[in-house]
Amino acid sequence: MNSKIFRIFLFCAFFLILGGFPKLAFSQENAPESKEKKFDAKETILEHISDSHSWPFAFPFVEEKHIPLPVILYTDKGLDIFSSGNLYPEGTVYNSGKNSYKLEGNKIAVVDAAGKIDEEAGKKVMDFSITRNVISMFMGVTILLIVFLSISSSYKKRQGKAPKGLQSWLEPLIVFVRDDIAVPNMGHKYTRFMPLLLTVFFFILLNNLMGMIPFFPGGYNLTGNIAVTAVLSIIIFFVVNLNGNKHYWKHIFVPNPWWLFIIMIPVEVVGIFSKPIALMIRLFANITAGHILILSLISLIFILNTIWVSPVSVVFVVFMDAIELLVAFLQAYIFTLLSALFIGMAIEEHH
Repeated sequence: MNSKIFRIFLFCAFFLILGGFPKLAFSQENAPESKEKKFDAKETILEHISDSHSWPFAFPFVEEKHIPLPVILYTDKGLDIFSSGNLYPEGTVYNSGKNSYKLEGNKIAVVDAAGKIDEEAGKKVMDFSITRNVISMFMGVTILLIVFLSISSSYKKRQGKAPKGLQSWLEPLIVFVRDDIAVPNMGHKYTRFMPLLLTVFFFILLNNLMGMIPFFPGGYNLTGNIAVTAVLSIIIFFVVNLNGNKHYWKHIFVPNPWWLFIIMIPVEVVGIFSKPIALMIRLFANITAGHILILSLISLIFILNTIWVSPVSVVFVVFMDAIELLVAFLQAYIFTLLSALFIGMAIEEHH
């Protein structure tokens, strides 16, 4: 116990000593990097939560590097494929032989010979690039395929036996999705939709957890990208409405009593679209807000330009990380639960 107290004392003393000499240790005038641009919290946060044409990675005391990704553009001059490494550092003009390009934020812009953006030419460009979110999505799908093909093989080989290894780790979650999400909301028809629910649950959970890892290959914001959550919601939208039985459609277009037609039909039709929109916005907003909050707390150290605030900032970041860990599971659960609920409402038989 005494050794633990001593370690805590040394830790606190370290921050107090550094905090007592901020001008000496961290002065911008004395620092060799004094000519670098001022820290921009907004730029740092937006860079993390948005998509990009490279994958940044950094380690302590090492300059940040970028892993280039393939750029695939279809222009009026044909297909243009090159590495995004040609566009870094940002502002570099690259001539592919067909067009000249440069990065503006996280987007590729077509420029003229003087390096100015050519808006007319830019309108004719379709971007099919393999961005960071695309790579992270492929990586997540690959991990899920490897894991679940392995578990499936284990179930076949060890039929009737106790789960072992990876199977024993994930079986409680699989059973949870089946017994606490699918069965209560779908009844005996749940088996038809279990592959979809398991895929949605583990895809969201995996990418939520990977997004919390601060170093490569984590640190991305896939489930905080509204395009990704929109596609997930559209899938649920089609599954719900393509499997809706006559009672489901009758409830929408033939309300009872008949004199409520004028009011209820527009409300029910809006409800068809509002359900997937709610799924999309809920997942996007919760994950993005968590990332922004954590990065904002870390940015306080650099905004205030003093080590004094770092203990408070780090404590709050650790606390928020614990909450984000809960949110990672909670958002996967809520998205899957509501998906099962909407599908269950569509396939429910009239009693």
